[in-house]
Amino acid sequence: MIDTENKGGVRICTLNRPEALNAFNNEQFDLVAEAFLDAEKDPSVRVLVLTGAGRAFSAGADLSDGGRDAQVKYGFGGMAHIIAEFSKPFVVAVNGLGVGVGATICGLADFAFMSESARLRCPFSTLGLVAEAGSTRTFPALMGRQQAAWMLMSSEWMSSSQCKDMGLILEVFPDEQFMEKVNEKATHLASMPPDSLAAAKRLINGPEIEHIKAVIDSENAELEKLRGGPANLEAVTAFREKRDPDFSSL
Repeated sequence: MIDTENKGGVRICTLNRPEALNAFNNEQFDLVAEAFLDAEKDPSVRVLVLTGAGRAFSAGADLSDGGRDAQVKYGFGGMAHIIAEFSKPFVVAVNGLGVGVGATICGLADFAFMSESARLRCPFSTLGLVAEAGSTRTFPALMGRQQAAWMLMSSEWMSSSQCKDMGLILEVFPDEQFMEKVNEKATHLASMPPDSLAAAKRLINGPEIEHIKAVIDSENAELEKLRGGPANLEAVTAFREKRDPDFSSL
């Protein structure tokens, strides 16, 4: 469910569940966590790029039953911690629709790019839940409090141009050239001395890493309180029955 390809010092990890719009189930959380851990310890990897196969980057958490019974090693929280601690440049390449964690993971990236037609949505309020992946800290830091709050609380779709204007995304590239342009950026980073990159990332992110991990844990605690509540159960039922047009259009 994750394909990996090495291009020089760049490792491209592609979420590969296109039939489920690359939604995350328990198995996928663990596979992504393992991909980051493997890249961390491999000296040949200088930059990690995460993207998706098909028309979506990721539809977020899998609201179907798929993977629910899989044995969990890291889970969502463990994956988010591992990404937050990753010492090498991490690039998110949003090739298509990104929903939930498919949007909030951009806040954990060092550099995030979107294809022109891609859109992001944080549907937490619609689902009777709250945001995750540290986004209640990373989004305000990137976008300012009000823009971040609107994106995390309104459940509205955001275009690539809106995401760039708000500061969540560094650059938008044409669809037909998207991965070519992302690879150019990643290859440029990989050409730099790795010790210099690691030191720069440590200085930029170091003071925040433990705080972001604590925020991730606090968000997850709130999610556990809300999950299974009346609003959440109604929203999940609507999704499974395709009664919510915002989800049925995915």
